Amino acid sequence: MPRFAQLVMGPAGSGKSTYCSTMVQHLGTLNRSAQVVNLDPAAEHFDYPVMADIRELIQVDDVMEDPSLRFGPNGGLVFCMEYFANNFDWLDESLGHVEDDYILFDCPGQIELYTHLPVMKQLVEQLQQREFRVCGVFLVDSQFMVESFKFISGVMAALSAMVLLEIPQINIMTKMDLLSPKAKKEIEKYLDPDMYAMMEDNSDNIRSKKFQSLTKAICGLIDDYSMVRFMPFDRTDEEGVNMVLQNIDFSIQYGEDLEFKEPKEVDDDSGDLNYDEAFQDKVDS
Repeated sequence: MPRFAQLVMGPAGSGKSTYCSTMVQHLGTLNRSAQVVNLDPAAEHFDYPVMADIRELIQVDDVMEDPSLRFGPNGGLVFCMEYFANNFDWLDESLGHVEDDYILFDCPGQIELYTHLPVMKQLVEQLQQREFRVCGVFLVDSQFMVESFKFISGVMAALSAMVLLEIPQINIMTKMDLLSPKAKKEIEKYLDPDMYAMMEDNSDNIRSKKFQSLTKAICGLIDDYSMVRFMPFDRTDEEGVNMVLQNIDFSIQYGEDLEFKEPKEVDDDSGDLNYDEAFQDKVDS
């Protein structure tokens, strides 16, 4: 049986831990079990239990305090992740093997991990070798995406992760519940944007013709190939959370291996059929 994983990514402060907490609670209401693995060696607090924590293997504070290394916070975190990549056995021992595993990996926020460093790509390959179907979930703070050029920057960050990891990816605007009604209405145009129109609206703000051409080419690439779209995530909206989950499940084909029960045979002469009993819509897990 396959196993399933969400790789929860995004810049620092984009709401990755809050997303994991909300999604685990939502899955619980659907009678589905899910576990969280913390892969952020600089994390400080969780409001949910984790099945594995990278800080049991290595911590940023220990690396920074090592006089032989002399790393700062960013260099220390990158060192921790490279150390993790050389010790995937720890992850094997922590995950074990239980059928129908559904695991959320809460990842660090350093952008280098999703642009040019090989650590996250190696993690994806390791999970795929262990029969995991992996979906990337890239989060961007909706409060950051209220201006066109900031939006384009967020799009490029999401696109870099898609290109590096080569897995299905759902891009999400988080913290929608913190926006004012006016800001929510304004941000709707960024969920399914017209990149050319966005470029024209802001062309006067770019003085350099070279940068105008570069920005136009980037917008054209994104728009012509429909490469990046965002879904809103409001943790107080159960229907919205479920819509995000359905898109993720579809991308990793969750539930496609379940077998449906055959309908019960019924007597044709029976004048009062109970269709709830005749056709069972439950599945064998």
